[in-house]
Amino acid sequence: MSLYNVVRRGRYHDSVTLMRLSREMEAVPGVTRAAAMMGTPHNLALMRDAGLLSVDGERAGPTDLVIAVVADRDEAARAAWTAGEDALARSSSAASAGGGSARRRSLRAAMTELPDANLALISVPGAYAAAEAEKALGAGLHVMLFSDNVPVADEVRLKRLARERGLFALGPDCGTAILGGVPLGFANAVPRGRIGLAAASGTGLQAVTCHIAAAGEGVSQAIGLGGRDLTDDVGGLMLEPALATLAADPATSVVCVIGKPPGPSTAKKIEGWLAALGKPWVAHFTGGTGTLEDAALAAVALARGEKHQPVDFTVAKDEVARLVDGAAASLKGGRRFVRGVYGGGTLAQEAAALLGKDHRVVDLGDDAYTVGRPHPMIDGTIRREWIVKDAADPATAVILLDVVLGYGAHSDPVGELLPAIERARGEGVVVVASVCGTDGDPQGLARQTAKLRQASVIVMPSNAQAARLAALIVARAAGGRP
Repeated sequence: MSLYNVVRRGRYHDSVTLMRLSREMEAVPGVTRAAAMMGTPHNLALMRDAGLLSVDGERAGPTDLVIAVVADRDEAARAAWTAGEDALARSSSAASAGGGSARRRSLRAAMTELPDANLALISVPGAYAAAEAEKALGAGLHVMLFSDNVPVADEVRLKRLARERGLFALGPDCGTAILGGVPLGFANAVPRGRIGLAAASGTGLQAVTCHIAAAGEGVSQAIGLGGRDLTDDVGGLMLEPALATLAADPATSVVCVIGKPPGPSTAKKIEGWLAALGKPWVAHFTGGTGTLEDAALAAVALARGEKHQPVDFTVAKDEVARLVDGAAASLKGGRRFVRGVYGGGTLAQEAAALLGKDHRVVDLGDDAYTVGRPHPMIDGTIRREWIVKDAADPATAVILLDVVLGYGAHSDPVGELLPAIERARGEGVVVVASVCGTDGDPQGLARQTAKLRQASVIVMPSNAQAARLAALIVARAAGGRP
């Protein structure tokens, strides 16, 4: 295998275009890996760590496009570059055609087109994101900063500026929000209701809102904060105004806070903010006690004036026993580990905490795995690769999966994974999954669940229940061996 780089000077393209470009190049026979990224220092470091940067690529600047191909021969590399150039040409033609809705090339032009807009959703490379967010805040717009790889110092500066102006700066790396009933980013179709959320967790927010919907309640607001907001470096700069907003919102009866464990000093602040909230509240931090499902059902119980009693399974005990016994009996000797292959970071963290150290859960949405590739919630390629690889390991007993639906996610995520799932089942591996979504989502919860079950996948009502069932299966299989 040989590595090839081509640098196109002064050729900026957005991340979605470059992800599609990478996918088309990887589809060329003889190409094992391809990536197309802008030459920012952070992107070059990612490509270098992934073994995708050559001497030519090292010379790229932030406004240059770097195309990297790993191929088994020169002809395959040239074919990949041709495919890439063709894809860029098609993208440019489509953009210029416009279809009647011209693209605005500046914030000012966009605001002229939409003078009543009050929020800017920003998704540009991290090196440029803070400057664009500052322009939007200066123009009086709330900001949802979808971009990641933004320095923490810029995040703090932007959030302080937002607070000075009475605005929200949600993010960076804010992937999900539901504001005024409008889903933004990777959000799900859930009903309006009386539970308000503030979350420093994208898939965590999705999971909780979907469990709330499944329980027959709805969401007033779901405010995404960005994954670092609860760290001591940021200090909950957006959580505090988010809680104040939910406290003042007459449509919100119960407040739910979700995130990773906060820093020590921020945790003390959060205690004070919640104590002064004046409304019933639930707080859940991944890795501690309880689960995302528990947090959702506890909020539902508070809204109804009831008390929530956590349980390991909402499925009947005899059904759990049947599933465990049947799956364990199908395993061949020597298979003893659970391998989680995840697209959602918070869901992966929750599963890892429930399974314990003997097993492994990989978050394939992490930057280390998405260099030049779409997020696994958009494109299932990398997950298929890992499922096949893990299933081929004779020590793997159960492959544990999350399937996340919603706006922005792949139109048929289960269909994307089915070829790999079928290969895993052919290896004698048990596959257990949960689906995060609703029947109102474009993909349809019932349709996606049915596809999994038709492929002999055990589908559980939540990520936590799926992880617990996987652990019981391997424990039963180990106990049944001589």
